[in-house]
Amino acid sequence: MIKVVQKQEYQDLYEENRLFREFPFSSYQEWRKAAEKTLKGTSFEEKLVSKTYEGISLKPMYRKEDIEGLLHLSALPGAAPYVRGTRALGYQEKPWEVSQELVYSTPLDFNEAAKNDLERGQTMLNLVLDQASALLQDPDQALPEKVGRGGVSISTFQDLNKALEGIDLEQTPFIIQAGCAGLPIYCMVVAHVQKKGMDISELRGCVGMDPLGTLVKAGTIPFSVQKVYDLMASYTLWAKDETPELKTILIQGDSYHNAGGNAVQELAFALATGVEYVREMQKRGLVIEEIAQRMLFSFSIGSNVFMEIAKLRAGRLLWSKIIDAFGGNEEAQKMFIHARTSSWTKTVYDPYVNMLRGTAEAFAAIIGGVDSLHVSPFDEAIRPADEFSRRIARNTQIILEKEAHLSKVADPAGGSWYIESLTDSLAKQAWELFQLIEGMGGMFKALENGFVQAQIKKIADNRFVNIGRRRDKFVGTNMYPNLNEQKLSKREEDRDSVYQTRCLEVCSYRRSRDGSEKERLLHVLRTNGEQIMNTSLKAIHAGVTLSEWVQAISQSDEVLPTIQALELHRGAERFEALRKNAEIIKEKNGSFPKVFLANMGPIPRHKAPADFAKEFFEVGGFEVISNNGFETADQAVQAALESGASIVAICSNDAVYPELVPLLARELKQENPEITLFVAGLPDSEQAELFKQAGVDEFVHLQSNCYNVLSDLQQRKGIGR
Repeated sequence: MIKVVQKQEYQDLYEENRLFREFPFSSYQEWRKAAEKTLKGTSFEEKLVSKTYEGISLKPMYRKEDIEGLLHLSALPGAAPYVRGTRALGYQEKPWEVSQELVYSTPLDFNEAAKNDLERGQTMLNLVLDQASALLQDPDQALPEKVGRGGVSISTFQDLNKALEGIDLEQTPFIIQAGCAGLPIYCMVVAHVQKKGMDISELRGCVGMDPLGTLVKAGTIPFSVQKVYDLMASYTLWAKDETPELKTILIQGDSYHNAGGNAVQELAFALATGVEYVREMQKRGLVIEEIAQRMLFSFSIGSNVFMEIAKLRAGRLLWSKIIDAFGGNEEAQKMFIHARTSSWTKTVYDPYVNMLRGTAEAFAAIIGGVDSLHVSPFDEAIRPADEFSRRIARNTQIILEKEAHLSKVADPAGGSWYIESLTDSLAKQAWELFQLIEGMGGMFKALENGFVQAQIKKIADNRFVNIGRRRDKFVGTNMYPNLNEQKLSKREEDRDSVYQTRCLEVCSYRRSRDGSEKERLLHVLRTNGEQIMNTSLKAIHAGVTLSEWVQAISQSDEVLPTIQALELHRGAERFEALRKNAEIIKEKNGSFPKVFLANMGPIPRHKAPADFAKEFFEVGGFEVISNNGFETADQAVQAALESGASIVAICSNDAVYPELVPLLARELKQENPEITLFVAGLPDSEQAELFKQAGVDEFVHLQSNCYNVLSDLQQRKGIGR
């Protein structure tokens, strides 16, 4: 319907445009010249252009000229290369799936949480398997150390039946992160659905096998590389006909992010993994359309909102180009994306702040166009989520859809000069790194020779330096700490006890099955690689456990791949360790270790350095004793000694330090040589040397590595030993 513009409306528009034309138009060059004038000698690039961990220079202002020539701009949502999403109407056609991980050790606990949450807004089941599940063999066996984030222990068909009891899988899509055990877990799901009288062709979601993803976390896998790809191909071929809506191949970028990597690395390594899986499946008889539509990518979403939006858009762009190069049609070029909010960004202290972090990260994921999403419960870093923390995380997604209306517009980021430029920059850098990996022979070779691990470590080390210097901020941990916060109770489960109980349950299950039929099928699995899907289905029905299946398939002469596993972290861990050390002292002595601020002069003189010093020491778990300032050094020395603190920080301004610091330092050290003395400020090298000769031990200032200073201080004071 064409809108008829009324005469008054036309006149209003004309008047508005006329008024705008009365203001002179300023060019970019004029704006920049004016901006440089305000910098007073500091260069424009140094002050207003920032460098990201990806090596991308972010400008203070973006213009139309920054996106000229970008070929993808003409594409609409739902059209290749899918930068703007894989559906024409975006989430208006179908909202993203609310796919919360339910990380509980036992199948019954998982089932209880799943049924509760599916009735309250969760739309997709998300089952994370305990990496130790495949090793459940003997109740006397030691618990494996590297078992990932933890998850549900599924070792038998009975376990899966318990976990999925009462859940209609014909109506409920699901993701099962199956690691290397994709084929037997898939068989368990099929057997369960058949047992319940449901139609397996109606299953939607993913039972995802990701051997390289398991390798980077655990350092090894239970099969040779060729065997694991044979297994992936076998059940992908079977699934394309029997469960056409169920994906079988998962590519997880999460580990690269949570090891400290940047967006370029997470993207490039995920793409390289996807290409390796495509090639290996093609070698085993699948065509590109069959492979690509069976694949699901999983990414972590960090705190840099615009970078994360651009990462998802760049991922779809590059994957479309890759599948096109393999000869895949436009439907096959669609990248399906699951995302989870970052583990790296979550903290143990001030945990309710994690709600805000999760919300910002979820916003980035949704604007970036994910197909399904997990939002971390705020207590994820501390304990298994309870019903309250699960509800808050789940409702975060629901509010973003129903109340913030993020589902109402297709690709709301489209056309933003900043985001489009950032998408292009990310895509180019990720493509360069991807090509470098291809030149090495693919992702497995790059992992085997340590290239991937070295690249990730370089960025992670840089991050930890910036976190230590508090350039990267974790509110409540390395900035604005609250030493009086009420800590969350851990409700820790005894994992060894759970493991032993689960082993006994598995042994009992084995004894309850028909031993002769089970042994016959295990023999067939060991000796005959043909018809592995049908044999595995029969074996699962006969009571073969996951560990027995793995043992039967594995060959004793197989060479198992071994690499250096990635070190997964949370960014705040080091500062959290300092706080924990201080809490041990509080438990022993009734109070945190103390720092006395020797504030000299009136409040306006010492306030800024005193405020800085207070926060600086508190992030390490030190109780700071402050005051309104002293007029003389004698007064400050007497108050410091009476406080009982063995750490003192002198706080005033630079103008009075040359006269004040040596006098105060000598008096303090004369009265108590055990006092560790700081000055809040950064004197020049000559002055610093004079201060140290007088008794000053260290200086704290904006350039200090806060973590290193506080870690050394704790060691000097015997804290945490």
